[in-house]
Amino acid sequence: MSGPTPAAASAPAGPSGPRHGAAPEKKKGGAGKVVATLLVLGIAGGGTYAYRMYSQQDGGLPGVDDVSPSAARQQSTLVDQEDLRVMQIRAKQESDLAGGGAAAAAARQPRLMTSATGRTLMLPQRRQPYYVSELQKLAGQDFQKQSDGSYLLGVNIMVAAGGKLILQSSTGPLTIRMRSVPGAFTSIVSAGGTVRINGSAQNPVRFTSWNDDTNKPDTQVADGRAYIRAIGGTFEMHYTQTSNLGFWSGRTGGVALTGSDRPDSSAELSDAGPAHRVQLPDGQQEATQGDRQRVQVTPAGAAGKGGTFEVPTASLVSGTIDHSSFDGDAYGVFVTASNQVQITNTDIKNSLVDGVLLHRFAKNATIENTTVTASRGDGFVLSRGTEGVRVTNCTSSDNGGNGFTLNGEPLAEGPSASGEAITSFGNNLVSSSVAKNNRRYGVELLGGTGVAVQNSQISGGDMGIVAREKGTRIQIAGNQVKGFARQGIVVRDGMASATVSGNVISGGKTALYVRDANGTFNGNTVQSAHRHGITLRGNVNGTVITGNTLSGAGTSVMDVDRATGKYQNANNNIKGWHKTAGFVTWLKRIFKPMNVIWAGVFLLVAISMFRSRGTRLRIGSLGAHPYAAQDKLEERPVRLLRRADTVPSQDGQRVGARAGR
Repeated sequence: MSGPTPAAASAPAGPSGPRHGAAPEKKKGGAGKVVATLLVLGIAGGGTYAYRMYSQQDGGLPGVDDVSPSAARQQSTLVDQEDLRVMQIRAKQESDLAGGGAAAAAARQPRLMTSATGRTLMLPQRRQPYYVSELQKLAGQDFQKQSDGSYLLGVNIMVAAGGKLILQSSTGPLTIRMRSVPGAFTSIVSAGGTVRINGSAQNPVRFTSWNDDTNKPDTQVADGRAYIRAIGGTFEMHYTQTSNLGFWSGRTGGVALTGSDRPDSSAELSDAGPAHRVQLPDGQQEATQGDRQRVQVTPAGAAGKGGTFEVPTASLVSGTIDHSSFDGDAYGVFVTASNQVQITNTDIKNSLVDGVLLHRFAKNATIENTTVTASRGDGFVLSRGTEGVRVTNCTSSDNGGNGFTLNGEPLAEGPSASGEAITSFGNNLVSSSVAKNNRRYGVELLGGTGVAVQNSQISGGDMGIVAREKGTRIQIAGNQVKGFARQGIVVRDGMASATVSGNVISGGKTALYVRDANGTFNGNTVQSAHRHGITLRGNVNGTVITGNTLSGAGTSVMDVDRATGKYQNANNNIKGWHKTAGFVTWLKRIFKPMNVIWAGVFLLVAISMFRSRGTRLRIGSLGAHPYAAQDKLEERPVRLLRRADTVPSQDGQRVGARAGR
């Protein structure tokens, strides 16, 4: 090769300096280095940028569980402390009321109560409601009007059974900033009472967490955050705006409607007195105030000394949330152990977990005209134990999980320590709703019975509607599914007797996908699918596919090669399907390993049969018998062999071996 080697090019010049003719060559090499360096940097920078763009193309919302272990432990501990505080205050209030005398008289009046984890303003039962103006007097410096017209709440509020708290303003918007600083936060909790937040379109009520050190809302959840909760009783919210409330659990997640909690062995007196234990022997429960009950609680060491008192047991919560908005809360709305809760005309966005979560034993709820946007988790969740829930005219878009999740699986698959039900839940409905651009699925149905998705629009996401996990009598009808990445409507993993009818499925790789399940697929319209119109895989025994119109372009309109069991396929219109399998694809489908092996076996048999035709021997290249030269043995004459030397005769004399001797 011409030119200097790399070692020579990089060697220093001698004492006399570089030769005159070498200078231009050295200058040229330096320019080449600069160009090469710029090229490498450009490639590296472009590669880095391309990788970042690729890695972020599915980015956006962080995961729901995107929290450090230390922050998780801290928040979990704070939830336990809140549960303990609520039980302490309730137990103390009921104890004083049951004790009579001066303690009972004090318990019938609003008062500040202390516990190991903070102070609480108790609002006991009375005929007249409690209003904002009275809270200013009762809480003192802990609830005062600020210069901008808002109120800063610096103490926990609890509404006892029979009490009523009404938060409203007729002169202008009411803004309540709930103090939330590192190590301390406030809450509004009703324990069997009634809370009504009555805003209007002109004068809404606003709640937000507030760090008065920074004069900003609290956006850090690791150290806890202010929240609102109804434990039993009744909760109403109209024209209300909440932001940056809640942390960690559903019951402390922002605005929570929960059935009332029964005190357990961890409950203590608010004055840090001896622990309490709940006793539930036969005959110690009495019905009071409708469906509420009371259980007898005995302070440790006070048995037989008249030291027992009563606290409410579990009861369902009911409530209404209407024309309200939630922004940046941990959960938008959390509901459990409820009956006939209504959520209407509500906007929920930027939730840290799920938008609307109906948890265990939320029954007969109605959710209408509600929008959930940009939650890190799912938009709407109906978890196990929910029944009779109607979701109508709702929109779930741009969420990090599913648009709608309906889980009807049993609480237990067999005998359990708590004796949970092993039957499925269901009779839930999503109707006339929209799921758009959610990261995972538009709608996911997990088990259940009698669950339906009807007349809804599903677009974007990985899959459209997915029904799985051993459900029965699932109905998916009249929906428009489009813009999904892989599969449009999926029925799999043990689903039985599913009905999929009247849906319009556009785009995507596979429109209808059935795996290890069965159902009736009738009257569906498939448009622009670009791999398969219908795929059957695994045991699909009992599946009926009739009256569908399938159009698009792909390798096959029906992919049934991996299906087992008996299924019916009739009266489907496939005239609009264009098969796009090329020569290479055809070869791949034909020349599979087992096909090649069996083809070789059959070919060998065929060749053997062909060569063996006729009677003429075809052994050897010339047709000659290989043992033709050995048919007869060769005959040779007998020869007498004589020895050259003499041999002894019978009488011992030597005889000459040669003649004439």
